[in-house]
Formats: sequence, structure tokens, C-alpha cells
Amino acid sequence: MEFDWEYFFSLFGFAEFWKACVTVIVISSLSWFIGMVLGFVLACAKVSAPRWIKIPVELYIWFFRSIPLMVLLVFVYNLPQMFPITQPLLGVPFIAGLISMTVTEAAYMAEIHRGGLLSVTKGQNEAGHALSFGFFGIQRLIVIPQAFRIALPTLINEFITVIKLSSILSVISLPELLLTGQRLYADNFLVMETLLAVAVYYVTIVTLFTWLFKWLENFLNLQRRSPQTLKESECMALRQSLNAPASNLNTKELIAGSPVALDLRDIYKSWGQHQVLKGINLKVKNGEVLSIIGPSGSGKTTLIRTINALESVDDGEIVLYGESYIKGGAVIDKQKMRAGVRRIGMVFQGFNLFPHRTVLDNVMLAPMYHKLFDHTVVKEQALYLLDRVGLLAHIDKYPHQLSGGQQQRVAIARALALKPDIMLFDEPTSALDPELVGEVLKVIQSLASEGMTMLIVTHEMDFALSISDRVIMMEHGVVQCDASPDDIRCSSSASFSRVHEFMQVKSEG
Repeated sequence: MEFDWEYFFSLFGFAEFWKACVTVIVISSLSWFIGMVLGFVLACAKVSAPRWIKIPVELYIWFFRSIPLMVLLVFVYNLPQMFPITQPLLGVPFIAGLISMTVTEAAYMAEIHRGGLLSVTKGQNEAGHALSFGFFGIQRLIVIPQAFRIALPTLINEFITVIKLSSILSVISLPELLLTGQRLYADNFLVMETLLAVAVYYVTIVTLFTWLFKWLENFLNLQRRSPQTLKESECMALRQSLNAPASNLNTKELIAGSPVALDLRDIYKSWGQHQVLKGINLKVKNGEVLSIIGPSGSGKTTLIRTINALESVDDGEIVLYGESYIKGGAVIDKQKMRAGVRRIGMVFQGFNLFPHRTVLDNVMLAPMYHKLFDHTVVKEQALYLLDRVGLLAHIDKYPHQLSGGQQQRVAIARALALKPDIMLFDEPTSALDPELVGEVLKVIQSLASEGMTMLIVTHEMDFALSISDRVIMMEHGVVQCDASPDDIRCSSSASFSRVHEFMQVKSEG
């Protein structure tokens, strides 16, 4: 039998096929989108929910990934035989098919989203916490946009799979493309011509959506964006339009009787059997600059991470400007803790900038989230801070388009945007090339000269001695020495021997 080309081409003007195309597109799009949303909720639960939620979620994913879609379709469509009350809903092929495909897709989407969520680094969550974002704020502004970009190619592939799986809906008499074709060739017996036309319809749908998603993928691909550095004339115009925001930096002249900025009382912290902090007592005056030095593993970073609640404390108390802020072993008042975190800016060793946002957006995000000012004022303040750290010309760039030193200066500007009372620096130069260290230290030096209260974990010994009011030497989880730079330089007593030894090792390194 010869292939009937005339009949084949006539099928592309057949109204029933075009209606079937609409059915395929609508049910595929709905099941994919709803499944994607439900899958994200399941993925979040599987990644971070309590065990009593995680176990049912894991069972759901296991079960619906194991059941063949055709079996589920037939079961759902015939469920009204057992429960007649469901007939008005599940007796409709479109609704039965949509529910079956959605619950199946949610299980697959959960694993796709879980891969995206796990790809977002821990530092992104910590940066959100340091900016006093709530859980949902971190998810909405930081984690979900990044996870979605990471998972997008797989999500697109899953949509193509859903379109093809829609052909299974013919088993419950939903008039999609395959069933429409089957009804035709059952009458005229032109099987090959009809099925080839069905295949062309599917290929056309897949191709159109592939182009659409490719455009979306390219639009969201930050690597393809190449914003230019602003010209000096543009920077000058911006600079002249800015008004310096009122500073809240603390001066070193203290009001009589005013509380110290920080008071750490008997701080203990353990990781399993390893005790990292062993009863740390430390007071930091308003406007004081402390440098914390010591060998690796001495507890320096853990100490400053407890100050802004990135790490919990097992025992002890942290008092912030005279008010109890964190207590070991006590139930944390999250609202009070977040209010305290807002007063403490932090700059991380690894920058932890938000890669999906421009330099300007990185600095504006926290003030906008906390609704400190309206958009115009927040933007003006962000531009002022970026100009202050020497990056006004780079406001439209993304973090990956900057050098390490530039990224760290953006991180400093981002922390300052919340007008903190205290700044924490966790080895801010250790991830930088030697030639980039100076530009970051210069910014920190300017903050110190203005009276910002700062705690700096550093291995830059000369810098620590030049900028600090006090230098803290930690070793084995305890404070070995707490003295002024002059005392450390001049004294040769046994109490300073470990500091001198550490300084010698660093200078030789």
C-alpha cells in the first residue's frame, strides 16, 4: 500500500487535531507548573524539615516515582466506583489526568529541586542570616532564585517529558493527539499517515516550547551579561547627585555609665566531644577595635560567629549594649535575636555575595527588606557606600565579574548598608591574592578611624598591631593574651611569649 501524502497533509488542517494540541499544551503546562510548585515544597521539607515531616515526604516521593503513570491514571479515573462522591471530579478525564500527572510530577520535581537547593552554598544562607533576614526572606530572595537557575535545564527537560507522557492519557479517553489519531485510523485504516501526523504535531509543540525555554534560559544566564564599567564622567555625575547619609558610627568618647558594646560571659561551645571555646570572657567597649589572632583551630572564627548567632553557644551569655542577647541552653527569642543581629554587620572570609544580583542590588537588598527607607533613599545610600569603597564605576556588574578584592569591598558596603553598631570581620583578606589585600585593609582602616566598633579575626599581624586598640591571642579555645599593641611590642615577659612566637611565625610565612 502506497503512502497517502495527500491525506497526510490534509491532517494539518483538521480541527480536531488542533483542539487536541490545545489539550496537550494545557494539561502538560498545568501538571508541570503545579508539580513544580508542589515539588519545591516537598524538596524543602526533605532538605530541612523535622524528621516527622521528612519521613512522609520521602515515602510520597518513593511511592509516586515507583507507580507507572498508566496504572495511576486508570486507578484515579475508576476511583468513583469505590467512592461515588468523587464522580463529578474524577469522572472527568481531563481532571483525572491532571491530578494523576501532577502528583507524579511533584515526586520527580522534588528531586530536581533538591539538587538545586543543595547546590546553593551554605554561605548564602549565612549571609542572609547575617543581614537579619527571616527564613522565608532567605528562601524568597536568596535561595529560590539561585536554585531555580541551577535546576532550570532539568526542569525544561522534564516539561518535554510531560508533553510526551500526555499521550498516555488516551487510556482514559481524553481526546489528546494520540487518541484523536487512533479514532481516525480506526475508521480509514491509514495508520502510518495518521501516526506520522501525530508525531509531527508533537515535534512542533516540543520545538516551540524548546525555543521559548531557550530564550528564558539565555535571559537568566548571568554569564551572558556583560555590563560596562561606568565612565569617569558618569561616576562624577552620580557622585555630585549624592548626599552623604547621616552616620551612626560611634565615637570613642563614651558617655559616662554607658554599657559596653559587647560583653561575652563564660562562653562555651563544643562540636561533639571537641570543646572549641572554653569559658571565654571578653568585653568590647563602644568604638573599640579588637583584633583576634591565633593558630588555626584556636576558636577565633567560632567565637565571632557566636556573636551574631551563626553558631549557638552551649553555655554562657552574650550581652549587647547592656541587654541580654544570647544565652546558652535557653530558648532563643528569635525576634529579639534578629533585632540584635541587625545591629551587627559581618564580612565573611569567602565574601558570600549574592551571585544572582548586581553589585548595587547586593548593597540595597537588606535595607529594602527591612524597609529602613524608601527605594530612592536606599539607592542613594548604596551608591554612597560603593563610592566610599571605590566601586561606584562597577554598580551594574555581577560578583563574578569582579576581582576578589572588589568583591570583599562590596561585602563591606553591604554590611554597612544596615548601619550596624558593630562590625565583625572573619579573616577578610585570607582568600585574596597578596596584591589585593591592601585595598581591603584600607577600607577597614577608614572605618576604624571613624570610631566603628570592630572585631577582626586576622593573620595580618602588622595590620592588627597598627589598627587595634587591643589584640586578643587565642589558643586551644581560651584567651591566652589580651593586651594593647604597644604592650605586645614592648613587653618580653612570659605572658607575651606565645604572641611573639606567633608573630614571628607569621612574619616568616
